[in-house]
Amino acid sequence: MKRIATFILLLAALGVAASIPAQAQRTTTAENMRRSRKEAKQQQKVLKKMSKKQRKAMKKYDKARRNAAKKNGRTR
Repeated sequence: MKRIATFILLLAALGVAASIPAQAQRTTTAENMRRSRKEAKQQQKVLKKMSKKQRKAMKKYDKARRNAAKKNGRTR
């Protein structure tokens, strides 16, 4: 009798413990929207940073090309 009672108690405890993480992982639509906006903002930030690096590299390339042309005595 005691074995059956402890077995039932153990099953009940496992059932409760298993259901808690499932509820904790549920996300609401508002939470999903917030996460989505945050990721979009992060993506925009990375894109802006890469664009800035590319512009800077182009300016550096153009300046080097102008200096090389000036050094050779040629102009466009």
